[in-house]
Amino acid sequence: MEKLIIQGQNPLNGEIKISGAKNAALPILAASLLSNAPIQISNIPHLQDVTTIVSLLGQMSVRITLDERSNIEVDAGRLDSFHAPYELVRTMRASVLVLGPLLSRFGEAEVSLPGGCAIGTRPVDQHLKGMQAMGADIRIENGYIRAKAKRLQGATIVMDIVTVTGTENIMMAAVLAKGQTIIHNAAREPEVEDLANFLNALGAKISGAGTSTITIDGIDELGGGRYHVMPDRIETGTYLAATVITRGKIKLKNTRPDLLESVLLKLEETGALIDTGTDWISLDMKGNRPRAVNISTAPYPAFPTDMQAQMMAVNAVAEGTGVITETVFENRFMHVQELQRMGASIALKGNTAICSGTDKLHGAPVMATDLRASASLVLAGLAAQGETTIDRIYHIDRGYECIEEKLTQLGARIHRLPSDTKE
Repeated sequence: MEKLIIQGQNPLNGEIKISGAKNAALPILAASLLSNAPIQISNIPHLQDVTTIVSLLGQMSVRITLDERSNIEVDAGRLDSFHAPYELVRTMRASVLVLGPLLSRFGEAEVSLPGGCAIGTRPVDQHLKGMQAMGADIRIENGYIRAKAKRLQGATIVMDIVTVTGTENIMMAAVLAKGQTIIHNAAREPEVEDLANFLNALGAKISGAGTSTITIDGIDELGGGRYHVMPDRIETGTYLAATVITRGKIKLKNTRPDLLESVLLKLEETGALIDTGTDWISLDMKGNRPRAVNISTAPYPAFPTDMQAQMMAVNAVAEGTGVITETVFENRFMHVQELQRMGASIALKGNTAICSGTDKLHGAPVMATDLRASASLVLAGLAAQGETTIDRIYHIDRGYECIEEKLTQLGARIHRLPSDTKE
């Protein structure tokens, strides 16, 4: 199994470009099933999760062409399968996003119940409830969601909880439904808005994305088109946090600071000097140790749960004590034990972590448990004395494009140990 080896205590310094957003690219690729015309999608990140959903589409006889510039052409005009198998869906929860498009365009779908990171219970009941309200007949049999509908009908849907993938799946299902669908208590995340913008570029009639009420007026069919995926706000935040923890200086290009207001405010509280433009962010720690910050995660536009682990790593070396409360997922503190192996002083009380900063972490062998936890271990390794070895880095490859290359470009000492190499 591949590992990352990090020699710590090198301040990050320099410029890098941010990749396309994983959490926008995956639903956009799934949404391409709604059209029978070719679609060109640019700024697609090279990630394992993208490879997984491309493989899933390929199994359905969707024609996919990739080039070296992160562009993909998707043509679902000859799709001949409505089956999303367990062996693919179990590796990535976002695969369930093919359910809405298949059901809406073809009237049937058979999708395995999803898997993915073990960060807590993430049921799909809101997805299914919404589609049933639109007239779908849905059964759960032998670990599969089996859904049928002659043609989905517009409906008013009130989500019991805020769910990003649930909002996206219902929104995609409603695009080709008859009549108007209104989603109340919809997720407001920028990736939901990016999906709506993509669908509208193909001819859909969606309004209100980015707010808690989304309205979709169903149409008969979508056309083709071109679309550029938004930049990854979580990758952006991760590299900013990495610069804070190493007391460095960085400029990130091809990003959007307007999507990161809650994160930037917390980074400024650590003592970071931050400047922004339309598509860039610069951060300078002036060589200073960060100050601890208090954080409570919540759906957008509040502080994102996907940045919680990275900020815990920052608090682990910060001056003072920081309190982090996780309100989105009930099991998203699995990185705490690994950070403690490196010398972090963190006490857990339910969904709250109390971090008392220590001046130095120490390199150690650690294990990644999920995508963002793995990022926190990389950050800790960058700040630690000595060598850190991170195992199970396939989690990292699910969400960070060329992470060791980008960090090396910024002055980090990091390399990948191939799975067949003996230490």
